[in-house]
Amino acid sequence: MSEVEAREVNSGTGRVSKDIKGHVLLIGLDRAGKRNAFDSTMMIDLANALGEYERNDELRCAVVYAHGDHFTSGLDLMELTPKLMSGNFHYPEESIDPWATTSHLTKPLIVAVQGACWTAGIELMLTADIAITASDARFAHVEVLRGIPPSGGSTVRFPKVAGWSDAMRYMLTGDEFNAEEALRMKLVSEVVEPGQQLTRALELAEKISKAAPLAVKTTLSSARQVATEGEEKALASLNDNLFALLKTKDVQEGVMAMMQKREPNFKGC
Repeated sequence: MSEVEAREVNSGTGRVSKDIKGHVLLIGLDRAGKRNAFDSTMMIDLANALGEYERNDELRCAVVYAHGDHFTSGLDLMELTPKLMSGNFHYPEESIDPWATTSHLTKPLIVAVQGACWTAGIELMLTADIAITASDARFAHVEVLRGIPPSGGSTVRFPKVAGWSDAMRYMLTGDEFNAEEALRMKLVSEVVEPGQQLTRALELAEKISKAAPLAVKTTLSSARQVATEGEEKALASLNDNLFALLKTKDVQEGVMAMMQKREPNFKGC
């Protein structure tokens, strides 16, 4: 890898690459010759990689990025349509649906985007907890120009993030927008110089991986509970969450590190 030094791990059928750097899993979309269009194999490879991340307690943050010039041109409809229509496409057991429509991660996910980021790429950004984009990135929801609606969560998440009018402006027309517009609509957290998106995503992932893993997961869970159960339930759970974590060794480590003016070394227990 050109931007980071990492340890390569088994990359399955080759539609995604996987590398481990400390407690961070880097997952690279690796179909650059097809502008990283999602065929069924790449969707399954990505789902399997996320499932492996979810089950491995040593991995505390994941970054999805893309090989080549473009993040993704969206779905490979020529390959996918027959499988979807026949009902023969399913994510494997223990995998995680990348678009969180049937299953979701309990740990943080960061996405680093460059070049073209169409359709499913935007929906992957909306699923992630943090999205970093290069300033040269271009975005579009072109599904309605292909005869289908966005089906990976944007109809639910895009209006919540950007507001109804902005979301519909782009989902109903298929018009392209740039990185600054994505930032204005809060689809991304930061815009960086081209070529720096993975470096910045990794910086944030490493910061997250140094935090207490159980506290990170509980923070995510509490924020997501608002969407699934409402604010009242989420607020009512705060004290239980806190009291459960106060019993952990990580809290003791955090207090000791503060008193000793050193970096904490959290174990996730």
